[in-house]
Amino acid sequence: MTSLPEYLQIGGQQLEFSWHGPPPSQAPTLVFLHEGLGSVKLWRDFPQALAQATGCGALVYSRAGYGNSSAVPLPRPVTYLHHEAQEVLPQVLAQCEVREFVLVGHSDGGSIALIYAGSVAHPGLLGVITEAAHVFVEDVTVRGVQAAREAYLSGDLRARLARHHAQVDVAFSGWNDTWLSPSFRDWNLEKFLPGIQVPLLVLQGEDDEYGTPKQVQAIVSQVSGPAEGHLLPGCGHTPHREAREAVLHAMTAFMQQLVPGS
Repeated sequence: MTSLPEYLQIGGQQLEFSWHGPPPSQAPTLVFLHEGLGSVKLWRDFPQALAQATGCGALVYSRAGYGNSSAVPLPRPVTYLHHEAQEVLPQVLAQCEVREFVLVGHSDGGSIALIYAGSVAHPGLLGVITEAAHVFVEDVTVRGVQAAREAYLSGDLRARLARHHAQVDVAFSGWNDTWLSPSFRDWNLEKFLPGIQVPLLVLQGEDDEYGTPKQVQAIVSQVSGPAEGHLLPGCGHTPHREAREAVLHAMTAFMQQLVPGS
């Protein structure tokens, strides 16, 4: 693999990234897609841990508007996740010379992974892992986003996020304002699900404050390929942090089925 720059140059924007483990020429790549308030830093050491457990490489990047990546104009369009899946992600994969890969998406990142797998689906895509992915907006979703807004305006959420985002107000408003917009209430990704033919692992916490088990049921029941769904007891919206060992075990077992010897 050629030496990578500190930032990827995609569509006139700089996207920060990190790479862990072997290069694409030596092993499949785990491509990590962060949540709606996430970034490279907010994954902490989970990508390294999964890469080590599976023997795969790990590509982690912050989308525009997050972390130390370039800012984005606000408000974001309702189709902002579609843009990330169908326009940006293919360029990231190409620039990093990724060959065979598995998408690992959390929340918004999980939705991006599903859109990609159901529409773009490069031949190198081996499988998809999602955590707390959404394919439609529920009442609990709106309540959770509203609660996050209150915590940002009146609590310590802004200060905590500012440690991870160079332009924290852009990161927060780009997500929060969009999900609370009346035009977003009818947002739905179910049309992409029948197009997903690769194996799929769907994880969600039983106590997810942004979604019900209906999300898992909708995904698993409508994809065309093999899919398994797991609801994690005592776990909220961030399974890889709240139920780390169970999630590592589930993801590693899934990868062993996809890539024998991983």
